[in-house]
Amino acid sequence: MGRFTRAELEQAFRHYDETVRKAVETKDWNLWANLFTEDALYIEHAYGEMRGREAIRDWITKVMAPFPTMYFPQDWVAYDEENDAIVCCVQNVLPHPTDPTKDFRFPNWTRLVYAGNNQFSLEEDIYNPKKDAPEVIRAWRAAGGQFATKEQIQMKHKD
Repeated sequence: MGRFTRAELEQAFRHYDETVRKAVETKDWNLWANLFTEDALYIEHAYGEMRGREAIRDWITKVMAPFPTMYFPQDWVAYDEENDAIVCCVQNVLPHPTDPTKDFRFPNWTRLVYAGNNQFSLEEDIYNPKKDAPEVIRAWRAAGGQFATKEQIQMKHKD
């Protein structure tokens, strides 16, 4: 058994989800970065590993800058009480630029390890954006989607 009850994990995930929504709404990714402990590890298979809250903050503000309308609903969530972890399937969604009934999306599996006090010591995003994202982003661009900034962080993923 882990240090936290399922109820605590569920509450922490609700807080995480609400904070992500507020960060998307306000475009203030500092809110999201503050969900992590000072020494947190963020494993992002496309972009590499970020160690520490400030490295996570620096990365997320840069990686999200071109995509200010992207949002992240979950398809499902599971709780691993033995390891104080939460696993969910997140959709990376870009709204259609002209048709509110359509969007462009690709999935991502996320594992969070809860550290207490509404903070997480680890997040790992598991997906292959070199395979999944380019087609989605090309379709979004063809529909009229535009990057908000020219600068984009280069992925480190090889395949």
